[in-house]
Amino acid sequence: MRARVSVLAAVMVAALTVLPRAQSRANEHWVATWATAPIARVPAGQIAAAAGRAAPAAAAATATAQTAPNQPAGAAAPTPAAAGRGGAPRPPFYPNNQTLRQIAHVSLGGTRIRVVLSNVFGTTPLQIGAAHVAIRERASSVVPGTDRTLTFSGAAAATVPANAVLVSDPVSLNVPNFADLAIDLFVPNDTSTGTVSVHPSAYTTNYVVTGNHAGDADWSGATTNTSWYYLDHIEVSAPDKTPVVVMMGDSITDGTASTLDANHRWGDILTHRLLPEKGGRPIAVVNAGIAANRVLSQVGGNAGNNALSRFEHDVLMRPGVQFVTVLEAINDIGQARTNAQPSAEDLIGGHRQMIARAHTLGIKIFGATLTPFEGAAYYSEVGEQKREAVNQWIRTSHEYDGVIDFEAAVRDPEHPTKYLPRFDSGDHLHPSDAGYEAMGNAINIALFK
Repeated sequence: MRARVSVLAAVMVAALTVLPRAQSRANEHWVATWATAPIARVPAGQIAAAAGRAAPAAAAATATAQTAPNQPAGAAAPTPAAAGRGGAPRPPFYPNNQTLRQIAHVSLGGTRIRVVLSNVFGTTPLQIGAAHVAIRERASSVVPGTDRTLTFSGAAAATVPANAVLVSDPVSLNVPNFADLAIDLFVPNDTSTGTVSVHPSAYTTNYVVTGNHAGDADWSGATTNTSWYYLDHIEVSAPDKTPVVVMMGDSITDGTASTLDANHRWGDILTHRLLPEKGGRPIAVVNAGIAANRVLSQVGGNAGNNALSRFEHDVLMRPGVQFVTVLEAINDIGQARTNAQPSAEDLIGGHRQMIARAHTLGIKIFGATLTPFEGAAYYSEVGEQKREAVNQWIRTSHEYDGVIDFEAAVRDPEHPTKYLPRFDSGDHLHPSDAGYEAMGNAINIALFK
């Protein structure tokens, strides 16, 4: 009996030494300082099977195009990649006994952080063999002395259940505003047989090595990709009532056509205006854009769930959210071509749903006008009429708490259905870096005060 009591006492002492590291401080206030919007990448076998089925159809489409030279430009539906050009690796990458070093450019800094992992689309549990976080120095290297082991309820390895997220224990780390964090995840098992939670279009270079190298300083020889795997968001301990701005949108919010590793999305421009490097009110800005996303239609693939479906997870559940911007509907319009549905009224109804859900939680929500798209692969006069109707409603209905007029910021005054040439990336749908800068600078930051 005495031996059993001794063993129990030893277990209790061990527990007491672990639990304080796994708990937040009393009344600690956490806000999201970085986030991404995950999508479901189906098992590798399903992609291969779909590719096999698509091959005959693609050949037939090519033959049709060759025999129909007068077919209008853009008559053939663009692929999801063309509709929202992402940085997803080709062929799709599935971690297998590999360590991922993924770079996240935070907005608001702090001295204590938590990393939230995502298996929200996973059909099986996700095994994490080890996890670390550090401040990135350059490329795959980290600043010496900044590496920290991430634990989950005190354990260095973790299992993320299917359809779940997992919050790390807090770690003390002096993170400046606008710092790049390097998050290492060792994934010991083959993930190709299940559904992977991934954000394909990071516009950020991330790194992969074989085996467990979480926390290693030397990552020479690593391969690269431009997607984020199993990352949901990063939290920072901040003063009470620190506001978070969540940007809901499609590829134009995601940053399609912006320069790789430059952090030059319109949201990045806004962040630097809201959060000066010295002084100013602490405020965080996080991105919830998904390339090719739509308000209403559920198309799957890299386009992710429709906006109404993902609004809860990607927007309303972000810790500290007080403001939301919405720039979405151009893909619903463009992909419909000349079809009457969805109508402008249908899309306005979708926007009203997001407004109602935000207002229920006391969150202010701002509508952004849809940017020009004449010349894009899926442009049509019918679509242009819908775009103008949606923009008119955003500007004049007063149902949003404020308006961000992106169209006015980037359109050509002499041809308002087109981008000003220097703001056009070349596909007539996505802005150039100069266009993104014009958008970020066009926002009235008094909206967020």
